[in-house]
Amino acid sequence: MQNYRNNPIFANSILIQCPQPMYRLISDIPNASSIKNIIFDFGGVICDLDITRTENKFKEFGPPKPANSNPSHSLSRQFHILVENLETGAISPRKFREVIRNHYANPPSDQAIDETWNAMLLKIPQKRIHLLERLRNQFRIFLLSNSNQIHNEKYLRDFQQQAGYRDLDELFEKVYFSYKIGLKKPGKEIYEFVLSDSRLNPKESLFIDDTLENVQGAEAAGINGYHLKSGTEINDLFLSVR
Repeated sequence: MQNYRNNPIFANSILIQCPQPMYRLISDIPNASSIKNIIFDFGGVICDLDITRTENKFKEFGPPKPANSNPSHSLSRQFHILVENLETGAISPRKFREVIRNHYANPPSDQAIDETWNAMLLKIPQKRIHLLERLRNQFRIFLLSNSNQIHNEKYLRDFQQQAGYRDLDELFEKVYFSYKIGLKKPGKEIYEFVLSDSRLNPKESLFIDDTLENVQGAEAAGINGYHLKSGTEINDLFLSVR
């Protein structure tokens, strides 16, 4: 390809770059004009989720052992506790797989368990990545997620392939995962940890989550909260201004 910069016509020209768009938050956001820091949830906000995919794949494992045939509400409670322990780092992925495997009459492999557990994770739409790339030039942006090591390894691989980043830390100023810090939303302590660790003023901070209970937890810590309802995109919360 010809190098036009060597052409005398362009030798003394000045390359002009188009300015990046600036954004302002929509008026529905509490204290929108005061926001300097934005804390995003991950699943359901940045990354699309479909939990029914995981629920359906668990059914493919077949019946449980006779000793584990408890009422459905009891099994649901036990599984909730298991996931909570995984997401706070109280148990390892190995222990999680062991408990799942021992539940079924025909024990699934580690790979089958991971594939089933990760089935709920869909893609991160490119338009959200582009938005975050621009927002970080105007706001301090963070990620706060109830997550676990198995999920983290999966969406990190997908994110690397899709966006070319080595880690989510390259897109956000800082990433906070529940399993790494031993705290979980909606507990007030996890929000206070983020505020203290990154030295954020809660009145100048906004937390966006698709779960109302988590938003209320942030508000209890003094942070402005926004509940991202089904059908709404984070891109809808920002208006481009020149």
